[in-house]
Amino acid sequence: MKIWLMKSEPDEFSIDDLLKRKKEPWTGVRNYQARNFMRAAKVDDAVLFYHSNCAEPGIVGLARVSKVAFTDPTQFDSKSDYYDAKSDKLNPRWSCIEVSFVEKFKNVVTLPQIRENKKLRTMLILRPGNRLSVTPVEMSEYLEIKKHS
Repeated sequence: MKIWLMKSEPDEFSIDDLLKRKKEPWTGVRNYQARNFMRAAKVDDAVLFYHSNCAEPGIVGLARVSKVAFTDPTQFDSKSDYYDAKSDKLNPRWSCIEVSFVEKFKNVVTLPQIRENKKLRTMLILRPGNRLSVTPVEMSEYLEIKKHS
């Protein structure tokens, strides 16, 4: 099992939205490295759900991969914010995965807490300039985050 961290702005799609819907395709990723991480995800991989660009950024819950990478339909929808006119239906550029709700954490593991924790200092989300919406997480980091959630 691998562990992934996926960022979402809570005003766009929150852990509570995932709780209500139970599962959701993770569409709209438009970075090749993040897309490749999603393509590497397998069913039942763990997903740390991270709220970004909000008053209290941090890890708010846990999901799991419930469907491996498939073609992201938003790239072909001209009304979508994620439309990509250059994507070819025979060779699509963008993929998505489906994630399913597992739990909402009792305590948010905030970005300042992550920064201050020596065991989490190597997490990719802390690297300067890293704006990836999907990143891998080490098992030791996952276990440390779970201890504080």
